[in-house]
Parts: sequence; structure tokens; C-alpha cells
Amino acid sequence: SIRRTITPARLHTRYFCITYFLLLFVFLLAYIKSTTTVVAYFNPVCTRKKNLPPRTMKVSLHCTTITTMMMTAATFRRGVVSAFQIARRQPTSISRNFVATTTTARFSTSSSSETSSYANPDRYTGDHPQNNIPPHIAALVGRGLHEKEDHPLGIINAKINEYFASLEGEEYEFFLGEDPIVTTKQCFDDLRIPPDHPGRQPSDTYYLSDTQLLRTHTSAHQSQHLRDGHETFLCAGDVYRRDEIDASHYPAFHQLEGVKLFPKNDQHSLTGDEWLQSDECKAIGDDLKKTLEGLMDHLFGPVEKKWSSDYFPFTEPSLECEILYDGEWLEVLGCGVVHTEVLDMAGRGDRRGWAFGLGLERLAMILFGIPDIRLFWTEDTRFHKQFKAGQITKFKSYSKYPPCYKDIAFWLPESGMEENDFFEVAR
Repeated sequence: SIRRTITPARLHTRYFCITYFLLLFVFLLAYIKSTTTVVAYFNPVCTRKKNLPPRTMKVSLHCTTITTMMMTAATFRRGVVSAFQIARRQPTSISRNFVATTTTARFSTSSSSETSSYANPDRYTGDHPQNNIPPHIAALVGRGLHEKEDHPLGIINAKINEYFASLEGEEYEFFLGEDPIVTTKQCFDDLRIPPDHPGRQPSDTYYLSDTQLLRTHTSAHQSQHLRDGHETFLCAGDVYRRDEIDASHYPAFHQLEGVKLFPKNDQHSLTGDEWLQSDECKAIGDDLKKTLEGLMDHLFGPVEKKWSSDYFPFTEPSLECEILYDGEWLEVLGCGVVHTEVLDMAGRGDRRGWAFGLGLERLAMILFGIPDIRLFWTEDTRFHKQFKAGQITKFKSYSKYPPCYKDIAFWLPESGMEENDFFEVAR
């Protein structure tokens, strides 16, 4: 045997244990006595005065007595646990200090697995009469799916950044973590979106107040970056629109925006039809097509592309790119030459350039074979364990019901055992 020194802490523990069991014993005796005494006291006459049958009063008393015992026992149990922790020199609780930082934009060429500092639902819900952000949408803001290196959106975002970083003679800045709350000026006015546009209505947009909203596109940051002197950059983030929910539509999704300004040129002073018909405008459009065709080949491999005219208020001319993938023409992005009025409002009227925007979910659903846009927001490990940073792997479907594990043992026949025999028994 080994002799152990009786320290004050161990002695303290023993006293608590002894007291604990003695009190349990006393309460047990009190409980037995109260049961026999009280049942005899609460006769039918007394209980009728309280409009309760005798059995109800008996059960109520039993519950009260048991509840009192449990509360008292729990209190002393906490004391015993604390005593054991003192003896083992373990802290009874661990406090963690979290430091919140506020940023207007974050430059990054790598993914971040940390939760965004904007992931605070209370920040987006309030009492303003114009606020139409429901709690389930506020809970999605700041998840930063496009920054998670093992998430399909993060993998696509990283591959796009990888392509633009490889372009010779050009240095692109990468913006991540911009504030999802923008003003109506940033989101609409700076991009020539008129006041009567349907996209500005509360039926289509999540508003915090009359002048603040959750961004509906990453283009909301374009003019601010141009004002700050940035000329070639990408920015990605989560955007929000009030939309129907189905396999291809969800109120929260992710976009990536790209902008490139060209060196000053004498033709940059042209406007209207003169600018649209100029050689410089055509050269910028050709550079845009060449750059984005290279991006499509980088993501999908060599594929056939098709360009068609489109309309966006903030670009002129505007284009749409489609690719032939798995025998089907798929729309992948919209783009164009930045409208001269947009550049003027951003204080860059002496320059010209192009811009494009694409949906990360759209590309990820094609490349990974993910059938439902809602899967990107799931926390199910059966979804996330299928993907690794830098790898494009086809999604394997799984049951919408959680797995149910069972251990089964049975005798096998000496011969003639077929898997279908077991399947039939299991079904």
C-alpha cells in the first residue's frame, strides 16, 4: 500500500462527500414521512375546498418534494465537484476573450477559415420601419464560404485568383471581407441604376434603413475602389436578393467582380457613339474577351465559347459569355466596357477600362456537379468531407436523412449466400 498525505484540499473534499450523502439520507427520510403524513391529512373534504381530487393533491406534493430534493442535491453536487477540482488544481471554468475588429476591406491572396467579423445577426435586424431582413437571412451574413479553402466556393475563388495572378505584366489586387452593408448610392446610384428600377424595390432587396441595405452585387464596391486609386482588382463576397427558393435560386449567394483600367489615351476623352465606335473601345473589348476566355479554359479546360450582346446599366457595350460544356451551352458571366458615366462619378473620367461579374455558385454547380444551390450552406460533414483545397471532385449524393448506424450479427450459410438475400431481410 502507498500512504498518501492528507492535504487540506483532500480533507475539504471528504467533508463535502460526507455532508452530501448525509443530506441525501435526511431528505429521503423526510420524503417518506411527508408522504404518509400528508396523504392522511389531505382528506376528500379538504381537497374539495381547493377544487382538486385527492389523487391530484398527492401527486402535486410528491412532485414538489422530489423537486426540492433534486435542487438541493444538485447544489451540493456542484460543491462536491468544485472540491474535486480544487484537489486536482483544475479551474472550474475557462473564460475566453474574443477581440472583434472592424475593417472596410481585407486584402488577401489566401483563404481564411475564421468566421467573418460581420457574422453578427443583431447587426442586420432592427426596429427601423424599412428593415425587412428576417433572422434566417441575418444568420447567413458573414459566413465567408468563399474564403474556406475546402469549400467548393472557396476552391473556385482560389482558382480564379490563381489565374489572374499568373497573367504576365498585370498585378491584380484581391479584396475579401468587405462590409456587406452598403448605401443606395454605392449599390445603385454609382452604377446608373435608376430610382424606378425593380431591383431597388423592397420586394427585391433587403433594406436596413432608407439608405442602407445588404449588397445585391459585388459591383457595389467597384466605384469606391476606383475612387481610392485601385486600377486592376478582383473582389468577392456574399450578396443578397429577395428571391424564390429552389434548386437554382437562393436569397444568399456569392459573386466575384473584376475591374481593369487602361493607361491614359487621347481617345479616352470621347463619349457616346464616338467612344463606342473608336478603336480604343474595340481594343478594350478584345482584351476583355481574351482575358475571360483564358479564365474559362483555366477552369473548364479548352471549351468552345460564344459571345452575345447584353445590357447592363454600368457597362457599354455589354456582353454575355457562354461555354459549350458536356454538350450544353451554359451562361457563365456578364461583362463589358465600363460606362463613361460610371467612371466620371468615381472621379476617373480620364480613364477607360472593362469589368466583369460572375456567380461562384453557378460555376461550382457546373464543375462539381452539385445539383442544389442550398447544399453550399449545409453544415453536414457528408457534404464537406468530399472536397479538398485545389481539387475539383464530382459531388456524390447522399440521403437527406441523417445516417442510422446499427450492428447486425447473423449466421452465414455454408454456400449460396447472396447480398440480395440480406437486402431483402433488411428491407
